[in-house]
Amino acid sequence: MQILVLSDSHGNVSNMIRAVELVQPQKILHLGDCWRDGVQLHEAFPDIPFEQVPGNCDYQPDEPTEKLLTEGGLRILMCHGHTYHVKSSLLTAGCAAAEKELDLFLFGHTHCPYWDLRGRTQFLNPGSIGASWSAPTYGLVRIERGVLTASVQRLEAQK
Repeated sequence: MQILVLSDSHGNVSNMIRAVELVQPQKILHLGDCWRDGVQLHEAFPDIPFEQVPGNCDYQPDEPTEKLLTEGGLRILMCHGHTYHVKSSLLTAGCAAAEKELDLFLFGHTHCPYWDLRGRTQFLNPGSIGASWSAPTYGLVRIERGVLTASVQRLEAQK
């Protein structure tokens, strides 16, 4: 299974569409900032399973700020990251990952791509797919036979 992870689109739906066309994922996750972008992306690709959580710039009081997913027997938490104060440190996120026995902790909010392995948990921030000040980035998660690999990819400029 190949999962496309997007965050911080901030109105740039066209970059998200390019990433979907490039990756051709079996699932799409949007980690917030901008909720309506996620809705538009899902409308463009209604046959691809889609999940999203709100970010700090989204007013979605009836939506959970995080979701715990199980894919291929692996535990994945998706959140925007602001509720874990990820701009300051990953201490709170790390404690939550250990407590929830996560295999993957997905977050955005900082606009900075990040990958690390801490104990049993991989931490992935796909950066900002909507970035206009630097190269847009996205996350790619592959799950094959119970093994999870995560990486950050750069969305190259259109030719």
